[in-house]
Amino acid sequence: MKRFLFPRWVNPFLGVLGLAIVGGGVYAAAMGGLVTDPQTLNVGYQPTQPVPFSHAIHAGQLKMDCRYCHNTVFDAAHAAVPPTATCVNCHSPAAENGQTALGAVHTDKASLAPIHESWKTGRSVAWKRIHNLPEFVYFNHAAHVNSGVSCVSCHGRIDQMEVVYQHEQLSMAWCITCHRNPNEHLRPVEFVTKLDWKAEDHDWGEFANQEEFAKAHREEHNINPQVHCAVCHR
Repeated sequence: MKRFLFPRWVNPFLGVLGLAIVGGGVYAAAMGGLVTDPQTLNVGYQPTQPVPFSHAIHAGQLKMDCRYCHNTVFDAAHAAVPPTATCVNCHSPAAENGQTALGAVHTDKASLAPIHESWKTGRSVAWKRIHNLPEFVYFNHAAHVNSGVSCVSCHGRIDQMEVVYQHEQLSMAWCITCHRNPNEHLRPVEFVTKLDWKAEDHDWGEFANQEEFAKAHREEHNINPQVHCAVCHR
C-alpha cells in the first residue's frame, strides 16, 4: 500500500490554523467576559448619567407617574427616554432678564446645566442606557404593561432609587420563568405604574386573592405567554 504524503505547500497552513485556534480562543474569552460584565447585562449596572436625575425624588417623593416621562410605554415596544422638552416643563432655564418660559424649579442649579444647554442648542442629552438587551432580542413594553405586568417586575422599586440600576438579570431563563408562570406578576392594569402597590393590601372584590384574579384576568384577556424561540428572537 502506497503511503500518502501531504504536499509541501500545506505546511504554512498549519501555522495559520494554529493562529486561528488561539485567536478564536482569545475572542471567545473576550466576548464571554463582555456579555457577562456588569456594564452590559448584569444586575447592579449603574452608570453615571450626565444629569443626576433622582427617581427617588420624582417618582417617590413627588409621586410622578412613570408615564409622564416614559410616555410611550403603553403604546409602543420601547419606553421612550424623555426628551429635553419634558424636563424643561419643570426646569426651564432663566433668560437674561431672569424670567423663565415654563416651570422654574431649580432654575440656576449647576447640575441642570446639561438640560439647559440641550434646550438652547437642540442637541439631545447623552443619557446612558441602563437596561440593555442584545440586538437579537425583541421585547415589547406595551404588550406587558397592557397585560397587567408592573414596572416593578422588571425594574424593581425605581421610586426608591436615587441612582437607577439594573435590578433583574434580564436573562433568557429569567424571562421564560415568568412566561411559564406569570400569575404572580399580574395586577389590575390601572396599577401597573403604582410602584408601591401590594397585592395583600388590595381589595380584590369578587376575587378571593391575587392568584384568583390573575387566572380570571388571563382568561378574559387571552394572556397565554409563549416560550418558543420566535417570541423573542425574530
